[in-house]
Amino acid sequence: MSGPEVKGWCPGALQPMQSGDGLIMRVRPSMGQLSNEQALGLCDVSMTFGNGVIDLTNRANLQLRGIKSHDHQAVLDELLVLDLLDETPELEARRNIICAPLRSTDGLAARLALELTERLAELPELPSKFGFAIDVDGPPQLSDAPADIRIEKGPCGLIVRADGSPRGAAVTAGTAINELISIARWFTQTRDNDTRRMAAHLGSVPLPLRFARETSHKPAPQLVPGQLPQARVFGAPFGSLPTNELRALLSANTTSTLTLTHSRMFLLSGQLDAGDTSFLTTPDAPELGVDACPGAPACSATKQKTRAIARALTPHLNGRSLHVSGCTKGCARPRNADVVLVGQKGGFDLVLNGVSWDVPVLQGIKPDSIIEAVINELGRH
Repeated sequence: MSGPEVKGWCPGALQPMQSGDGLIMRVRPSMGQLSNEQALGLCDVSMTFGNGVIDLTNRANLQLRGIKSHDHQAVLDELLVLDLLDETPELEARRNIICAPLRSTDGLAARLALELTERLAELPELPSKFGFAIDVDGPPQLSDAPADIRIEKGPCGLIVRADGSPRGAAVTAGTAINELISIARWFTQTRDNDTRRMAAHLGSVPLPLRFARETSHKPAPQLVPGQLPQARVFGAPFGSLPTNELRALLSANTTSTLTLTHSRMFLLSGQLDAGDTSFLTTPDAPELGVDACPGAPACSATKQKTRAIARALTPHLNGRSLHVSGCTKGCARPRNADVVLVGQKGGFDLVLNGVSWDVPVLQGIKPDSIIEAVINELGRH
């Protein structure tokens, strides 16, 4: 499956990150969707050049892990063959767009995403994680997705809303991207160099009234695994897609497209039999409330095996949400969880109802004492 060298993509392109098990390379499928052929091709790339696991991110992107440095260009070539690269790495870096997974193929969301993609060069220079959510087809789906400017439905039509504000600017399909660009320019002109996200910026700088006249929609219930009229939803424990499992699903459903979500689930189009799979297929699966980073040895920032701890502890939490983080960065879950374990040199610290960088209620718990320590501490609160 070898292809020509990618023009405009140097060996440093796609900004691969070094981790404990090799390079991490991010793949940004257009509008979070892959054809069956593209998805099977990514499985091949992961198995040939990586560790055989594809990660789902909270921005509806994918990550290939375990890539050797000398294979970086070969992976870029394969992504080009699969039509999973933009024309330049600069465009790739700017295309931080999340679309609602339940949308029509050629509906308004697709048209707005295409227009925004074509006009990315009109945006000002923005921080690397600054992104956009398009949530206009079907019920509201992206209320908790990480985005800085949102196109969504208000009570009387479309609005463009700065994240962190309860109100937005009324727009039409023809003016939505113009307004989005205007808000992005206002952000750039009024922020300081330390402020990188819109919600944080609005904590200190008021949003002009012209951008905040219309009420936003109310959040909708979250997507859960199960069969929907147009697709079956699968959950991926820890956001991991073992390529042998994914390939089996795709090979059994060759006409399905694969749609990614920001909540580490994926959809296969059509009425499907879930079959025998390790992916989550029921809405009451306790693993849905569990997040854990790869941990050691995959990540060099920690010495703790996070996911083994998460699997062992989950049955004892009676449905409470859990986040097991190898360090205080909290990459797997940047929001509150009922129970948070944070890896330290000697073991784990415990945070209750917080995030990984909060003050712990217990420190230095040994891995073999975690279940007892957590149960005892929960009983005292």
